[in-house]
Amino acid sequence: MTEHYDLLILGGGSGGIATANRAARHGARCVLIEKGPLGGACVNVGCVPKKLFWNAAHMYQCAQTARDYGFTPLLGDFDWAAHKHARDAYIARLNSRYGAGLADNGVTVIAGHGRFVDPRTVEVAGSRYQADHIVVATGSRPVVPDVPGAALGLTSDGFFALGARPRKVAVVGAGYIAVELASVLRQLGSEVSLVMRGAHLLATFDPMLREGLTDAMTTAGIDLLPQRRVTGISDTDGALNLLYEGGEALGGLDTVLWAVGRAPNTDALGLDKAGITPGAGGIIEADSFQNTAVPGIYAIGDLTGRAALTPVAIAAGRRLADRLFGGQPDRRLDYDLIPTVVFSHPPIGSVGLTEPEARERHGRDAVKVYRTRFAPMSQAFSKEPHRTAMKLVTVGREERVVGLHIIGEAADEMLQGFAVAIKMGATKKHLDDTLAIHPTSAEELVTMR
Repeated sequence: MTEHYDLLILGGGSGGIATANRAARHGARCVLIEKGPLGGACVNVGCVPKKLFWNAAHMYQCAQTARDYGFTPLLGDFDWAAHKHARDAYIARLNSRYGAGLADNGVTVIAGHGRFVDPRTVEVAGSRYQADHIVVATGSRPVVPDVPGAALGLTSDGFFALGARPRKVAVVGAGYIAVELASVLRQLGSEVSLVMRGAHLLATFDPMLREGLTDAMTTAGIDLLPQRRVTGISDTDGALNLLYEGGEALGGLDTVLWAVGRAPNTDALGLDKAGITPGAGGIIEADSFQNTAVPGIYAIGDLTGRAALTPVAIAAGRRLADRLFGGQPDRRLDYDLIPTVVFSHPPIGSVGLTEPEARERHGRDAVKVYRTRFAPMSQAFSKEPHRTAMKLVTVGREERVVGLHIIGEAADEMLQGFAVAIKMGATKKHLDDTLAIHPTSAEELVTMR
């Protein structure tokens, strides 16, 4: 017998769980299908374990700064295995909390892989489930390049499974995952090379952020290797060699990390049975209301190819549930002005248009940019302080703020409140008229001239 629900969600990541819980609170009868641990990539092999690693590396940095303040050395060696044990236990608790939350809201959870049988029916291990509305939220997975020996390398998933600190690592990639993993590894004592296909890292970010992080990573001792086209990996008596086009190689490695992008988890869903034709790279195209080309089927999160960030998937899913079951027919996510943070060392916070984007969209003469660069007060006694840089991008006579970019200590925490102001249409005068909190780094954002 086929069971019937109001809403069926394929995928138990952050977006799928948020959709199910919100819909259930509106009174919908919901079923969620997930083959792996609840929480998806973010909780298990992404944001959460990444931030815990970042915290460890940041504590090491703070211990170094503490010496300048008069403390004797505070920390010994980093116990990678102990950290992994504590991290795994923390994530297991999160998995359990997600399950409990779904149960409390009356959501049925089915463990297994779901495939479409038709546009209203999904099959899991021989059992079939029908729903009036189906949300596809199966996320994405790391890409492994099609080169000889690629299996000798690890993806970010494999990185979080490492039981000991690698000695010498090559991270292949130039996006936010690549720079985050390279930064953490270096801070925790590994010898790190960042191998980039292009000329620089973080290609889509504001040039000030790219340049600032490049300087910081170089100062930290990361070997930046731009314009290397990787052709494979070889193994020489247990040591890995990363091979480049033209015959060059980087040898003596014990770990190679692939951070060259992510692909949507859509290839094994039986989308053809649902009448959905995937777009480029396997994405499921959806409009601003998360509707796919098939009525009653919706897509949220990484697999849509837009803003692959956990809060985006959560927000899109909750708004979709409000629209379908909460009597809010116009409810949808606004994909403009999405704030984002790169947990590098130092961290980066960014919202809105980069300076080049603003000039292209609004015209060169309509854009005015404000910048500042300084050593935060925490670095007052340091002989080689970590510097902070900030940029405001404004447009028009009223100098409406359309972009804000920060690299430096606490950039991640500063960004959230300012993102609210920018979303509400803040102008430079609004910032100028806001009293500074002194002494802080954040005050620089309201005192720029």
